[in-house]
Amino acid sequence: MKESFKIKKTLNNNVLIASHDSYGEVVLIGKGISFGKKNGDIIQEESYEKMFVLTNQKEQEQYKMLLSDIDEDMLEVVQDAIRYIFERVETPLNEHIHIALTDHITFALKRLQQGMDLKNPFLLETKSLYPFEYELATEVIQFLNKSLSVDLPEGEIGFIALHIHSAISNKPLSEVNQYSQLISRLTEVIEDSLKVKVDRDSVNYLRLIRHLRYTIERVNAGETVSEPEKLSFLLKKEYPLCYNTSWKMIKVMQQVLQRPVYEAEAVYLTMHLYRLTNK
Repeated sequence: MKESFKIKKTLNNNVLIASHDSYGEVVLIGKGISFGKKNGDIIQEESYEKMFVLTNQKEQEQYKMLLSDIDEDMLEVVQDAIRYIFERVETPLNEHIHIALTDHITFALKRLQQGMDLKNPFLLETKSLYPFEYELATEVIQFLNKSLSVDLPEGEIGFIALHIHSAISNKPLSEVNQYSQLISRLTEVIEDSLKVKVDRDSVNYLRLIRHLRYTIERVNAGETVSEPEKLSFLLKKEYPLCYNTSWKMIKVMQQVLQRPVYEAEAVYLTMHLYRLTNK
């Protein structure tokens, strides 16, 4: 038996809110899905292209308000962009991306119309941390620019990449943002302490960033790392500056993450710093 939905509210020609016996309140998206329809009408399963469940009452209200404020042609392009992300990502995405990304893109387009450019100070870190999401976000920006005849700045790629990663990893955007910001801060500690300018395109910097990402994940998960004591003694003796810098980085991580960072991390960081500063 085919599923059917009862219309509760049409938001525009292409989006409506309906009720369903199993899912509760859902959002149905499809070209012209609401045309000529009224509250209480029944919609069959095959007539919509995308369905997502808004389990949270606050999110439902947020989405309703958001859609009432957006030009319908623009909304259609944004929804096509989100559909494209769903097609490209092979794992299930957190449905919140519908609200978060619609909100973000429409706000970015408004800023563009007003001639405002929002700088993204963590663009390089984001690109290094999440290469797949960054590549996908680049395609999304190209699609939006072409479809809407606009020219969104490069910084937007980074913001959209973080939204995509947030939906893939099921982590709130604030936590995903924290990674990029913390890594940017740790890079400043390196430059300051070792009196170097880090080449952010170098392979060694990419390796360091990936190592830091897994370090942060380990710290957040409370995982321990065994310390190679002989190596620790040797590195301290041979590369004191790199070793001291790694401890400065550990202190920053402890302060930001509010969790202990194990001593063994100093050994691995020292090796990365040595590689980074000795071409």
